[in-house]
Amino acid sequence: MALIDRFFARAVKRGQLTVIHEDGSSRIFGEADPALKPVTIRFGSGATRRILRDPSLGAAEAFMDGNVEIVEGDILDMLTLFAANNRWEDNDSVLFPGAFKKLLDKLAFRLGRINMQRRSKRNVAHHYDLSGKLYDLFLDTDRQYSCAYFSEAGISLEQAQLDKKAHIVAKLAIEPGMKVLDIGCGWGGMALYIHEKTGAEVLGVTLSEEQLKVARQRAIDAGVADKVKFELIDYRNVTGQFDRIVSVGMFEHVGTPHYRAFFRKVRELLTPQGVMLLHTIGRAGAPGVTDAFTLKYIFPGGYIPALSEIAKGYEGLRYFMTDVEVLRLHYAETLQHWYERTLAARDAIVGLYDERFYRMWCFYLAGCVVSFRYGGLVNYQLQFSRSREALPLTRDYMFEEERALREPHKVTLRQAGKAG
Repeated sequence: MALIDRFFARAVKRGQLTVIHEDGSSRIFGEADPALKPVTIRFGSGATRRILRDPSLGAAEAFMDGNVEIVEGDILDMLTLFAANNRWEDNDSVLFPGAFKKLLDKLAFRLGRINMQRRSKRNVAHHYDLSGKLYDLFLDTDRQYSCAYFSEAGISLEQAQLDKKAHIVAKLAIEPGMKVLDIGCGWGGMALYIHEKTGAEVLGVTLSEEQLKVARQRAIDAGVADKVKFELIDYRNVTGQFDRIVSVGMFEHVGTPHYRAFFRKVRELLTPQGVMLLHTIGRAGAPGVTDAFTLKYIFPGGYIPALSEIAKGYEGLRYFMTDVEVLRLHYAETLQHWYERTLAARDAIVGLYDERFYRMWCFYLAGCVVSFRYGGLVNYQLQFSRSREALPLTRDYMFEEERALREPHKVTLRQAGKAG
């Protein structure tokens, strides 16, 4: 039995995988399961060697180059088949790297982990300065490129992203007249939403020139450019005082050596009664390394932190962690929407770039879907305050404000109190 066949035999027990080798021979692995779609793949010349040499990056690049052809099913079906058979919580996955591979990965990853300011801008540009047309093809109309919040089953991506913004803003407990900083503001959707719903003045900062152009134009078009401002600046260089700070989907680019500097800078920018909400992808388990495919093609310098690593960043800085929420499957649902929209926009994406880019993007999104559905990734929403008195005693205010934000005709209790 070929070495790669031995791997398939161990990796696939539920669901059926058919492999057609370079010489035309085929083998079937696993048992049919109605919960998992059957998948058939065909290896082109040299594909097996590429995968055995570097399973993670080799498999991705072989697929991108058309060296691995999926005859039945698609890339998400294939990755689901492997991931569903090797769930993170089962702790016996044959997909987990061995001790020697883990050591090599850690050594290589450590070399590229330091995220200096000059490299940060280049890393951000690699991903976020892609054509805006690409993001319009698979994101919601507000270009929310982070985990949505599915408050009910079956709602649209647009509604889930609106609900995400309401969920976050409710936790911030923003009062009229406050100043808010949005670190990693993207295309400006969260900043504009905050001003619209609360009247607060907002400063959004980004390292993406393309995002900055769009965000500023949106503020001008909405007639709020004097209240919602956007700057091309590293968060480490921001000055002033803010009542509230929000950061959504940016912390993954900070780099573990800089977590302490991040939290120290945030504390410096917060008023004595200030509150910060951090929304980040996180590891459900221990610290790890970023896979080679993601580092090379998607997020250079990116790293998904364990909760223990985040804690080391703020401990001893006289913060109160005032709330923790773990979103388990919300990002899997979000990514499923993005993946399906990407498939539907195949011709447009190939027209923007090429077939290889399209395959890369499909592999990226499909890999993320299974990482949240079966792997060890979650989303954390962490709330911090400099003061023990800045927020209400119970979490009830969050639910009350969130309901009011999702029903625009209602006035929040906080707003009503101010009016009285």
